[in-house]
Order: sequence, then structure tokens, then C-alpha cells
Amino acid sequence: MLTILQALLLIISVIRFFVIAHFIMSWLIRFEVLNVRQEFVGQVWYTLQRILDPIYGRVRRVMPDLGGIDLSPIVVLVGLEILRIFLINNMGAFI
Repeated sequence: MLTILQALLLIISVIRFFVIAHFIMSWLIRFEVLNVRQEFVGQVWYTLQRILDPIYGRVRRVMPDLGGIDLSPIVVLVGLEILRIFLINNMGAFI
């Protein structure tokens, strides 16, 4: 059972990395530091979007419309951190 806990924590860490990378890339693209027309940047950007859109979509359906501000990555990061803390604090159930 401990292996399942470790696997879940690894998955949470990978998703957190993807969300943070997507968040940083969105700002760099918005301020024209990165260009989506470059092949590598475009591939990374669209891959991250395909991976994260199902997660963001569920959060966006619940959140109110804030105009042009998208807080779904922050909500996802907070949710992942709450899940990680819950798993760590209940580690005794997995042993």
C-alpha cells in the first residue's frame, strides 16, 4: 500500500510541475518573450494545453467568470497541495 501512496505523490508532483510550467509559459508568451510559432515552443505549449485542459475545464465550470482573468491554475495548485497534505497526514492508513 505504501507503493500506491508513493505513486500518487509522484503523480501529484508531475501535475504540479506541468501546471507551473504552463503558467510560466503563458506569461512568457503573453509578454512576447516566447513565440508559439517556434517549433519547439509550440509543441511544448500545445502539449501542456492538451494535458491540462481537462483539469482546467472542470475547475472553470465551477468558478465564476472573472473577465479575462483565469484563476484555474491557482485553484488546481491549491487543490493538489490539499490532496498531497491529506495523503501525507493519513500515511498510516497506507501502511
